[in-house]
Amino acid sequence: MLTTTGIPDGWPADEAAARAVQDALRDRVVLDETGPTPGTGTVTGIDVAYDDEHDVVAAAAVVLDAATHAVLEEATAVGHVAFPYVPGLLAFREIPAVLGALKALRTDPGLVVCDGYGLAHPRRFGLASHLGVLTGLPTMGVAKNPFAFAHEELGPARGSAAALLDGAEEVGRALRTRDGVKPVYVSVGHRISLDNACAHALSLTPSYRVPETTRRADRLCRDALLTARQRPGT
Repeated sequence: MLTTTGIPDGWPADEAAARAVQDALRDRVVLDETGPTPGTGTVTGIDVAYDDEHDVVAAAAVVLDAATHAVLEEATAVGHVAFPYVPGLLAFREIPAVLGALKALRTDPGLVVCDGYGLAHPRRFGLASHLGVLTGLPTMGVAKNPFAFAHEELGPARGSAAALLDGAEEVGRALRTRDGVKPVYVSVGHRISLDNACAHALSLTPSYRVPETTRRADRLCRDALLTARQRPGT
């Protein structure tokens, strides 16, 4: 299903307004829940693709059976890019389209896995946390690349991990999901513990470095962007 979505009324238009929203919502992040058990229920991957030249963004939500990784439902949404590119404020570019894709689902999303960060964010409020607060769903971030925090060297084996540190505070973990392959970067979004988020990341990576949720959502949003480009008037 491909949904067309708009930019919500009152959506921040500049950096100061976006930071004010982060400040207002950050205290609503729930950090005292462990979240769903890995391999049970449903798990949903989200991802976003852009065409800034044509002012188009496409978001995908892919619901998987957490035990088998079978696809249960897919939804996409396209619209205009909602915010300029500013490091640390990428959620404001993505969330309107992501919400459109999630709202189109008929299946309970369960745990939502974002291709990005949650608490491992300079303002402690990355995409995964922002989306979790807005939807009430348990969310986590699994990023492909490091952002702002250092970590010690990991062991070479799958499952090796090292804390992402901001001073003495652990804000996430670098996690190796394949033997000898560079790690991914896991952080809490909302309503899940870091230990459980890492366990989910390993459960969702039986064959590849990145979670099945992310792999499937990435492919779907790119297809949706191509479709949107071909629409008259897009």
